[in-house]
Amino acid sequence: MLSKLVNKYNIAGPRYTSYPTVPYWNNETFSLEKWKSSLAKSFKESNLKEGISLYIHLPFCESLCTFCGCNKRITKQHSVESPYINAVLKEWHLYLELFDEKPIIKEMHLGGGTPTFFSPKNLTQLINGILKDAKLAENYEFSFEGHPNNTTREHLQALYNVGFRRVSYGVQDYNETVQKAIHRIQPFENVKRATELAREIGYTSVGHDIIFGLPFQTLEHVKETILKTKELFPDRLAFYSYAHVPWIKGNGQRGFKDTDLPSAALKRAQYELGKELLAEVGYHEIGMDHFALTTDSLYQSMKNGSLHRNFMGYTASKTQAMVGLGVSSISDSWYGFAQNVKGIEAYYHLINEDVIPVYRGHILNEEDLIIRKHILNLMCQFKTSWTKDYLYFEEIPEVLIRLNEMEVDGLLNINSNSIQVTKKGQPFVRNICMAFDVLLQRKQPDVQLFSMTV
Repeated sequence: MLSKLVNKYNIAGPRYTSYPTVPYWNNETFSLEKWKSSLAKSFKESNLKEGISLYIHLPFCESLCTFCGCNKRITKQHSVESPYINAVLKEWHLYLELFDEKPIIKEMHLGGGTPTFFSPKNLTQLINGILKDAKLAENYEFSFEGHPNNTTREHLQALYNVGFRRVSYGVQDYNETVQKAIHRIQPFENVKRATELAREIGYTSVGHDIIFGLPFQTLEHVKETILKTKELFPDRLAFYSYAHVPWIKGNGQRGFKDTDLPSAALKRAQYELGKELLAEVGYHEIGMDHFALTTDSLYQSMKNGSLHRNFMGYTASKTQAMVGLGVSSISDSWYGFAQNVKGIEAYYHLINEDVIPVYRGHILNEEDLIIRKHILNLMCQFKTSWTKDYLYFEEIPEVLIRLNEMEVDGLLNINSNSIQVTKKGQPFVRNICMAFDVLLQRKQPDVQLFSMTV
């Protein structure tokens, strides 16, 4: 039965880290001035109440992982570190000019690229430069992505000293054949060392990122990776479906052929096996593709209804305003999105001109804001309703028609003014969200823009 559902619903679709999704942003009605106004409004409404989030993109990597679709620059020249940090700090000061009081930072995340490409000294300079003109929320959470091969005790200690308590390590898969195909040779011993070092220093949440659906990956490979993961018992896990998007310019997904990838049915079986093995030792599924122990803040946020989803993925708490710094970073004011230029040279040029380096974005209209709320509800709580008038929109009847067949297939229950995703339907939550995505329904893309949903 599962294989029939996989075959039926395995179509290209968004991951819904935003709504509207990036390909449907209206750049014609967007401008830098509108974005600045949108963020200033959001900051004024929410800073004292909940603080803001920061995402800092650190794009440099010493070698190319061929499964990666992120924005990165491959180099072994570490002289690039200081100019980049100086530019990020200058961008932060351009944002500070929009605010009428000191920002209160609730969350900060360092992503990449490889954040641990940067030296501990330079990372300390970056964070201290950010915090110099900010306050910290009472329960702030700082996290970073670490590469197990090059995350040192010095990296972990330096970031711990400036407030970081969570680290996530990219594991992907422990099988050598798979690692060679994705150009990420990473022995278990390196992950073990990095995990144990973080705990020894005092990190309260250590996460591992694992990917299923990789080239040459079998059920046995997934089982082996999960069993080794259980030995280290990370506090949370991201168990991602590999997003095969080779058409995106500049990504590295050329180390293998499409025929080397598992079929949709095998890919789903890999996930179900992994989920079963994780449940046996106490991991709880959180939203889509995430798992956590009961002691982790991600699990606690799911239980108390505060789980949130944004461009950083699932987070334990929501802030209305999120500022993205660095090349390609995306900012979110709730009322609008803005993305930075993707090229480092273009980024430096705009920063030197004292211009916030945004090159595209979207200002949400009333309909966008309503649908955004429904999609967030579905992604974080597996349910949504329009019992309150302000959550109703004109196309709800059409949405329900689109969902009828999914109800027949047992993926959800439709009530008079709400829907509830079933356990059976949770792996297909992206498909359910697509029924609410009126922009996608009104204009289906002519070419493939998104990875497959299952």
